[in-house]
Amino acid sequence: MSTRRLTTAQALVSFLARQYTERDGRRQRLISATWGIFGHGNVAGIGQALLETGPSMPYLQGRNEQSMVHAAVGYARQSGRLSAHAVTTSIGPGATNLVTGAALATINHLPVLLLPGDTFATRPADPVLQQLEVPSAGDVSVNDCLRPVSRYFDRITRPGALVPAALQAMRILADPAETGAVTLALPQDVQAEAYDWPEEFFAERIWYVRRPAPDAHELEQAVRAVRTARRPLIVAGGGVHHSAAEETLAAFAAATRIPVASTQAGKGSLRHDHPADVGGIGPTGTAAADELARSADLVIGIGTRYSDFTTASATLFSNPAVRFLNLNITGFDAHKLAALPLVADARTALEALSGALNGRNYRVDPAYETECTEAKERWEQRVDAAFAADDPHARPTQVQVLGLLDSLVSDDDILINAAGSLPGDLHKLWRTRSRRQYHVEYGYSCMGYEIPAAIGVQLAAPGRPVWALVGDGTYLMNPTEIVTAVQENLPIKVVVLQNHGYASIGGLSETVGGERFGTAYRHRSADGSFTGPPLPVDLAANAASLGMRVLRAKTVHDLREALTEARTADRPTCVYVETETADTVSGPPPAQAWWDVPVAETATRPSAVKAREDYDRQVAARRRHL
Repeated sequence: MSTRRLTTAQALVSFLARQYTERDGRRQRLISATWGIFGHGNVAGIGQALLETGPSMPYLQGRNEQSMVHAAVGYARQSGRLSAHAVTTSIGPGATNLVTGAALATINHLPVLLLPGDTFATRPADPVLQQLEVPSAGDVSVNDCLRPVSRYFDRITRPGALVPAALQAMRILADPAETGAVTLALPQDVQAEAYDWPEEFFAERIWYVRRPAPDAHELEQAVRAVRTARRPLIVAGGGVHHSAAEETLAAFAAATRIPVASTQAGKGSLRHDHPADVGGIGPTGTAAADELARSADLVIGIGTRYSDFTTASATLFSNPAVRFLNLNITGFDAHKLAALPLVADARTALEALSGALNGRNYRVDPAYETECTEAKERWEQRVDAAFAADDPHARPTQVQVLGLLDSLVSDDDILINAAGSLPGDLHKLWRTRSRRQYHVEYGYSCMGYEIPAAIGVQLAAPGRPVWALVGDGTYLMNPTEIVTAVQENLPIKVVVLQNHGYASIGGLSETVGGERFGTAYRHRSADGSFTGPPLPVDLAANAASLGMRVLRAKTVHDLREALTEARTADRPTCVYVETETADTVSGPPPAQAWWDVPVAETATRPSAVKAREDYDRQVAARRRHL
């Protein structure tokens, strides 16, 4: 047997450079680049291997380990989960900084390969720098924190163990039903240890991304359920995008006239102007979608996991006769809400369902179709009113910022957001023009995701305008990857909305009796509260200090000019605007459905007492779908 003598780290990097995915005849690299921050736990192992391997495994330099995972996740999502990045760190804090990003990747079913350094496998010195000692278990390290947030975890304690572990890692990353964060913990001594590797280990491998077809019996039940429904509603989730089923869904909806609502992950499954598109669903959704959801007698979930923001905390689907039909590639999600399952690839399942229904000329009742059309038109009028910015000299509201951006973008632009009040405004109001324009990470809703994710998206979509929309709270969490964008000359556009605090949680706090406690960025007053003047923080100056070109906008007119200039910029550019916090000029429509955030059952402050009374009224509408 022919062998090649390499270190474990060299063997791993060489192996990764020869892995490919293929779906629908299109082949691409499974691991196309590696992010890394080096310390004593990986500099002489993976770091040396990347140096020695050269351009066959591109290296990307990050500034924060969590941010590197976010960038990798952004890249994987924009790549349709068919290509991913690896992330290498040292031991200790470098490794534990991966946990948040790993949770985000796994919750959203997005592939990323994590390669944290680990303590010595041979234990020549115990403990080593940054080692966590567990008196009751000698084989535990901080990397074990990554086990519950990884779809696959292995610790490579001997060189030869890498062979089966690496193959399992690739299998998980390329499997649409199982993908997420995959962790191979690499003890630093094993990384540098040489071994005679079989040449077959480095052979080119193609991982075919399956499109499993539906079971005939499940398909028959699904057809029967749709044909007997009087008020069906489709809920499009992220699985529509992951399966590249957007065109299939558009054709299905056009033929059947079943209205389509979308989750945050599924928004953009249909263009905003498709007749069947009724917008986002749930507390951050549209009145059109939520009204239809309340009266639906069949909810057809496609690639959704039914989070509480989709079901309005189990209060939205209130028709006593409602039933569920779930098209999902995972049986776990397909069976939720006691649904009829159709376990299959979303595109394959839609094609099969469409063929079976169209053969019988199925279409919803014309009166129901008219009802959906009119509801959609009423909502569009509310969007127009919210976006209106008639006074060019006024300070813009947050919603007017979105309206101005809406008037400038084309199908090519990509919007990225994750946390704060912006996801709600975007879900309600944004008019999505293309299948991968809307990139709102709401599975984990992680503050600090937007800027590094924009870098990953720009790497996956060179030449397209990529916008990271961030509030001041999110910006302060994680601005450091701006340096990476500058270093790589990636022309991302970062729009910073300064509203002096955590606006989203401030609003939520007010509704649950918290009186906006701890949510404003202000000086402490004499009574101990944070009600003094706004903090003199200049985020625009901060962005400039990190190397970004900064455009400041004070008025609606200024903002329009700044956004227009930023859109065509060929270098990283920040648009900074202080928004009208009172939202007196225009604002988003209120929540169209409830979200369960428990309120204090006993309290002395009137705000909390009233909030509890409101809570008790709302929670009475919650139901289990059995």
